[in-house]
This record gives sequence, structure tokens and C-alpha cells, in this order.
Amino acid sequence: MASDRWVFTAVLFLAAAAATVCYAADPQAHFDWNVSYITVAPLGVSQKVIAVADRFPGPVMNVTTNWVATVNVHNNLDEPLLFTWNGIQLRRDSWDDGVLGTNCPIPPGKNWTYSFQVKDQIGSFFYFPSLLLQRAAGGYGGIIVNNRAVIPVPFAKPHGDVHLFIGDWYTKNHTALRKMLDEGKDLGVPDGVLMNGKGPYRYNATLVPRGIEHETINVEPGRTYRFRVHNVGASTSLNFRIQNHDLLLVEAEGTYTVQQIYSNLDIHVGQSYSFLVTMDQNASTDFYIVASARFTNGSLWDRVIGVAILHYSNSRGKASGPLPDAPNDFYYKGYSMNQARSIRTNLTTGAARPNPQGSYKYRTINVTNVYVLKNTALQAIDGKLRATINGISYLPPTTPLRLADEYKKTGVYTLDFPSVPGDEPPRMRSSVINGTYKGFIEMIFQNNGTRIQTYHMDGYAFYVVGMGYGDWTNNSRGSYNMWDAVSRSSTQVYPGAWTAVLVSLDNVGVWNIRAQNLDTWYLGQEVYMRIINPEPNNRTELPMPDNVLYCGVLKDFVNLNLVLTLNLAALISTIVEMPLLLLF
Repeated sequence: MASDRWVFTAVLFLAAAAATVCYAADPQAHFDWNVSYITVAPLGVSQKVIAVADRFPGPVMNVTTNWVATVNVHNNLDEPLLFTWNGIQLRRDSWDDGVLGTNCPIPPGKNWTYSFQVKDQIGSFFYFPSLLLQRAAGGYGGIIVNNRAVIPVPFAKPHGDVHLFIGDWYTKNHTALRKMLDEGKDLGVPDGVLMNGKGPYRYNATLVPRGIEHETINVEPGRTYRFRVHNVGASTSLNFRIQNHDLLLVEAEGTYTVQQIYSNLDIHVGQSYSFLVTMDQNASTDFYIVASARFTNGSLWDRVIGVAILHYSNSRGKASGPLPDAPNDFYYKGYSMNQARSIRTNLTTGAARPNPQGSYKYRTINVTNVYVLKNTALQAIDGKLRATINGISYLPPTTPLRLADEYKKTGVYTLDFPSVPGDEPPRMRSSVINGTYKGFIEMIFQNNGTRIQTYHMDGYAFYVVGMGYGDWTNNSRGSYNMWDAVSRSSTQVYPGAWTAVLVSLDNVGVWNIRAQNLDTWYLGQEVYMRIINPEPNNRTELPMPDNVLYCGVLKDFVNLNLVLTLNLAALISTIVEMPLLLLF
């Protein structure tokens, strides 16, 4: 009997240990992903791409608000791996953010399990590998966060979901692209645009060679479908349109928008949108779905067009003729910016919570800090071309920032990132923004480079309150939308222009602010913001997970919690077997 009590106590201990990493009473969704290379030829050239669960693009994670997603990732690549969850806000949990500031990479041949809650969130997002330019080789897939049943959706239920991953693509592998950047070379014009990992339909026999597989979306006449479109490319803004069909915009990265009809919409790198598309044509032929490059010059870009096919079940012929026209900015230079300004929050609907999201009156909150984050064209630092924000090119330390904080390791980074551009020469540093918990900050992204940039902030959605050409000044605030600005996690910044956002720093942790453009991100155009609750007795962050990986100055640490759990499990197994052994 004593041994029975010992086993029972040990089991209770194990259960208690397991409970520390679980979310009581919340539904769970489990995913087990093998991440490996497969060989495909989306543009007619065989190349290795990164597949998730043997698929390219990877599987869609379909969850509901407040569910807990557990993702076991097996890294079968030949280099380290991390996944990040683009737009998922990971409340109180930067430990699972999947970027170098918070996580040690998963070594080749090893696995690691992410566990995070999609708290108070709905919408369309995507995941991708965050290291070493790997997204340029694939590894991406969709995330759907559905409303709970008690929360109404501001439109009738569509007949189906259509996922479209659009993005520029190179036939060189990502390691070759990295080498080019390391040598100070530009990546040049992409070789094409993929739709769901496939090349363009052969709409033009000169530009598109034979034998390329294209994507086909099969639909039924008279029905309405929700198109979730993500720009997962390396650096090219794309204009999205469907021949002869209207795009009714209903959601942008977790925010239900004012429902407006667009004939086309610019989707910038790292951005996601949902459209309702009604199949209201007579289907005399199939229709083109097009994603073409924006803000480019020269005939070289004529072949960088993604084309899929919208096929009605009663279609009577193949699509033919010219593609639907792209926007013409020659006489209307502000077309794209004004289109972006027209995207607004639907204040009459709820989202993840019963109350309308618009009831959060951001216009009435006093700004506590202002950060002007300025990028310029690439600059030489120590003989290498680097990208900068406020003159600093971020240099990732070997020890994740959040892990260094947990173990009180000093000297890993500095909390001296300048809030405004300075006059110092450009430099490489592990410099971090010291955010004020519960502060309400204004960030102005000033793009003094020659290419459009998209900026993203992990852990948060921000209100995109203003855009304009020229240099931002205090007078620019007079043009802000202080009523129904869209709340999202990625915003474009046009060359020679600025974009202003407002964000409430209510999510503790260490969070990445980055250029979504892979080349400039790789070359240092990012910074981290450290947000710590100064109240020692107010637990506002989840504890460090038991399976945390160690690297850098902590590489020789052993996860004692995990070892204890494994050893105890082995001990229990032995004890349970002991009565059987005594029989012999």
C-alpha cells in the first residue's frame, strides 16, 4: 500500500508539472509537422523548397478564438529553424514567438514544440520560417482564427474558403540568395510570382514557357466565397485582381473592415486580406486571377506576373486574351496610398469579444512616447552593405534577449535604441527599445529609401492612423484618422514617405519590429522592443516553458524541469513494473 501511495503521489506531481504549461479548460488543437526539403519546379526549373508536412505551401492551421495551438516541429533541414506566427498576438507569451530575440533555433535533426493561445483574436494570418532567408524557399502556410459561436460575423457565411498565397519567387535557392546579400549584391528581378506554390497560367506563349503547372480555383455559379490572400514573397508589392469580379473587402489581419468593393487591391509583403467574391458571371469562359508587381520599371518585370484560373463548374471555355489591367499611376501618383487610406475598421461589429472593437477609443488616450524610425538606402558598415533603422543595423546576439533577461545575463544587448534619427555614423549593434508597460506610443516609420517597405510588429496590432509623402513633422498629425483607423500588424511605407501608427503596450515580453522585406530584414532592418511589468507581484507573462532551448552564453545549461519530469516518468514506469517483477 505504501508503494501505491508513492506512485499516486508521483503521478500527482507529474500532473501538476504538466499543468504549468497547459491552459485549463481551453480547447486544444494539435499539429505535428515534419519540415523538410522537397524538389519542385514551379517556374520550370527544378529546385529544393521547404515543405511543411510534405506540402508546399504548408497546411492551414484552423483554430477558434481562445484555443491553444500545440505545434510539434521536426527540423529535417540542414540548418537551424524557427517558425513565427505572422499577426498572431501571443498574449503574455513571447516565448513562442519564433524569432531570434526570444527563441534559440531548433537544430537540424531535432524537434521542438510550440504551445500558444490565440487569445481574443479572429482573422486571417500565416506562419513562416523566420531565419536565414528561408521564407524565400517556402515553409509558409495559413492560419485561420474563427469567431466563437456566440460572436456574430458581419456577413453571411460564405460557401467556402479559398486560400491564396501570392509572392515573388527566385529559382535560386535561399542559400544562394543569402550569399548574394552577404557579398553586397542586389537580389535583382525575381523570376516570377507564385500562386499557392505554382507558376503562371500560360496566358502568353512568349512570356510563359510550356509545362508549368498553374493553380485552378473551382467554384459554383451564384455562390460567394471568402478569399484569404497573403503576400508571402520576398520583397515585391503585388496588385491582386480577379477578371470581371468585384472584391468585397471584409477583413485585414484580424480586423473586420468597412465593407468596400475594390476592382483590385495592392497587397504588400507580409500583409493578409479577406475578400468576399460572388460568382455572378455567365461563365462563357474561365477567368484570370492575377497578382502583378507594383512600383517597378522596365520590360524585365513583364514576366513577373502570377496568374491562376477561376473555373466555374459550368464554364464553356478556357481563359484567353489580355490580362485585366493593373492600376496606372502615371496620372495618379497617389492611387496606392489613397487606396490604403480607404481601408477602415468596421465600428459596428464585434470581433473576438462581444463588444465592438471600435469601442476602444484610441483617440482619447494620451501618447506617452514617440518613436521616429527612419530607414535609408543600404549603407556600408565595416565594409559590408547593411540596412538600418535610425542609423543602427541590428546585430542579433547569440543569446536570445528574453532568455538573457530570465537568467539575468548582462552584456547581451543594450537598452539605448534612439527614439529619433541621429547624426552618428551608421553602426551595427544589439540595441533594443526600452518600452514602457501600459504606455501608449506613437511610431512613425519614415522611409527615406528608394523602395517600398512593409513594417511588422510581433505581439501586437497597431492603429494605422496616417500616411503621407515627404518627411513627417509634428504638423503631420493634423492628417491622422483618429476615428476608425484600421488595426493590423503590418503596414506599408512608401518610398519618400511616412506611415504613423499608435499602439498600446499592454503585452509584456520582448517583441520584434521588422521590415517584412526579406533582404532588408536579413541585412539588419529590425529592432526589438522590451516591455517589462515593473510590478513584481503582478504576473502578466506566462512562465518560461519547460522545454526551452538554450544557446549562446547559456548553451551549457540543462533544462532541469524537463530532466526531472523525464526521470520521474522513468521512475514511475519502473515502480509500476516492480509488482510484476516480484512475481518472478
